[in-house]
Amino acid sequence: MVEKIGNVKLNYEFYKGTDHYSDGDIEDELLKYVEESEDVLKILKNDNRWPILYHLSPVRQNILDWYPIGKDSQVLEIGAGCGAITGVLCKKAKNVTCIDLSKRRSLINANRNKRYDNLEIMVGNFNDIILEEKYDYITLIGVLEYAAYYTDSERPFVTFLENIKKMLKPGGKVLIAIENKFGLKYWGGAREDHTSVYFDGLEGYHHTGSKVRTFSKTQLTQILHQAGFFSNEFYYPYPDYKFPQQIFSNEYLPKHEDIIISMGSYDKDRLRLFDENLVFGEIIEEEMFDFFTNSFFVEAGMD
Repeated sequence: MVEKIGNVKLNYEFYKGTDHYSDGDIEDELLKYVEESEDVLKILKNDNRWPILYHLSPVRQNILDWYPIGKDSQVLEIGAGCGAITGVLCKKAKNVTCIDLSKRRSLINANRNKRYDNLEIMVGNFNDIILEEKYDYITLIGVLEYAAYYTDSERPFVTFLENIKKMLKPGGKVLIAIENKFGLKYWGGAREDHTSVYFDGLEGYHHTGSKVRTFSKTQLTQILHQAGFFSNEFYYPYPDYKFPQQIFSNEYLPKHEDIIISMGSYDKDRLRLFDENLVFGEIIEEEMFDFFTNSFFVEAGMD
């Protein structure tokens, strides 16, 4: 079954009828908002609640707005959610295919991007969906950390990436955004993003039954190598990949004076044990920014 919303195709062929991932009833409000208007800035002006900001803020697009996706590219976005970055992909690429578990989130995505005629959204579990195409780019923005929930394997993160690798064209890239388990904000009193437990990632995720895992740069590199990705370029979104205002690279690591952004917490309360900008300045002097950065953006290739 295919539904058309504006120019967007919503494909339900692999949808099993239940949304297993949701922020709750707030998603009904989000859907109503974007059905009535595509002007997200107007929506955000009138409603400043965290879920509205998180899903609709155009700042979310900064994680990929700078990245040189070619205009003839075929892109697969896995875990598209409410479409935080789908629009920027549609502007850049020839065709975009989105996959998401949630029908409601996919409806939100389709309505906010209904002007694009190069977008198809497939609803269902990535592991169940049969794709005929191969892609120049596959995006995993806030997705890899959940792989153990949907991949039945002793090494779910490696297996998940191995499955994705089969869908790449020669020379294709996987674009990954994920938190750093050793990010300075967690030392400074921010709750772990997924479990909301203080110091949970730092202590090895021993406090909850969550299967979510984030990784250090070394661990993430090892997982990529085990999955067959040996050409990996790391970037460092600041303050994190969700609301990035600066993106540093190994070619341009920050100087002390570059780290000036507020480390506010919008979604949950946190401790503030020290001034993170000042501590980052000291870390930069010791050339350890890539260890303590809060998030990674990785361009992963097989070459």
